Amino acid sequence: MNIIICGAGQVGSHAAEVLGAAGHDITVVDNNPARLRAIEETMDVATHAGNCAAADVLRRAGCETADLVVAATDSDEVNLLAASISKGVGAAKCIARVHHSAYFAQRGLNYQEHLKIDRLICPEFSTAVAIARTLRNPGALAMEDFARGTIEVQEFPVGQKAAAIGKSLMDLPLPERTRLAAITRAGNPFLPSSSTSIEPGDIVILVGNTSVFEDARKLFHDEKSGRKRIVIMGGPPMAVWLCRALRARSFAIRLFEVNPTRATELAEKLEWVTVLQADPTDRTVFDEEHVDQADAFVALLDDDEHNILGCAWAKSLGVKDAIAVVQRPNYLHLLSSVGIDKPFSPRRVAVKEIEHVLDDSPLRRMSSLAEGFIDVYRVRVGKKSEVIGKRLREVKLTPNWMIAALQHGEDTRVPTADDRIEAGDTLQVIGRHGEEGTLRKLFATG
Repeated sequence: MNIIICGAGQVGSHAAEVLGAAGHDITVVDNNPARLRAIEETMDVATHAGNCAAADVLRRAGCETADLVVAATDSDEVNLLAASISKGVGAAKCIARVHHSAYFAQRGLNYQEHLKIDRLICPEFSTAVAIARTLRNPGALAMEDFARGTIEVQEFPVGQKAAAIGKSLMDLPLPERTRLAAITRAGNPFLPSSSTSIEPGDIVILVGNTSVFEDARKLFHDEKSGRKRIVIMGGPPMAVWLCRALRARSFAIRLFEVNPTRATELAEKLEWVTVLQADPTDRTVFDEEHVDQADAFVALLDDDEHNILGCAWAKSLGVKDAIAVVQRPNYLHLLSSVGIDKPFSPRRVAVKEIEHVLDDSPLRRMSSLAEGFIDVYRVRVGKKSEVIGKRLREVKLTPNWMIAALQHGEDTRVPTADDRIEAGDTLQVIGRHGEEGTLRKLFATG
């Protein structure tokens, strides 16, 4: 494919490297000659100097015939304009990277639709959602992020005294918008039917809208757990996304920000979070705030080295789990050796989202819930599908398949039995491995 990347910063250069290595023809546009020279010296890609938001520059770079334009500069406004202009002059698909929540959350206006952009991506948001998922449950499973964090998938064992034990699925009082996707019993994974009963020791995979997920999860465990203590170092936008993703859950969050102005702003914005204007790696602060008793230490500063050292230091002093956000992927392989439990790279997240847009196939295997047994597929419903207009209760899916999530326009949710499927809807379908042909036929994806 012919791909133009606007911006030679961290995300743009990493995208050029990964997509170029995959065999795509890459052109990088930037108004900084030094950045372009650095790319030319390390990658086999074309470069073009100029303003990414200028139509004549984009035309000279070849966006009129581009299969994809990725606008990934440091400016949200430039990215939105560059993607919109590129679409207007002929690019097949356009992606804009944004940082500000007003654009990504479409507050006041659907910027994506208004500017005719195919996809808005926010690596900081997606990274925060992934961190929150890990903090809620280390065994959490990731579905494709088209749900923007509104749907959760978790795998966990059924407690010995859980309320669900002995009940069939038809009698289980699961909240609306939650589904039991799969069960592993005595090492054998399977998709349950409405008559399947829950047994002690079962390992279940639960899917649900985030707003009701914890209520559903309580049916399957019997432990009485206290609040999880989370310490966040740094107050960039990603910290705000993370705190919001953990709100109204069993978490006690302390956020440390050394800049007094930013600390005040965060305290006003995040009233459910304890914001401290201090450095948690200062030994006096660490001891006074009992940071060693935290269940997790999350480093979100824009400085990779500070994040790594802060996590390693906190871990050495007794913090249970240490999570570091790093921008440069060459550091990732070092982190486990210094005690960091989980690294997250927004650059990798961004490239993964770009790759999702590139793969426009109507049926795609996304991941496996039980390797060789149960897979997760993304399905776009074709115009000739026999299920169009039918309620889910009227569609014969079991015992091979279940629809875990339904996306209709901007609305993504776990469907109920009364939801209807329409042409063009995108589904997350969980089903038996090796049954793609049946899935393709049912939803007319061929």
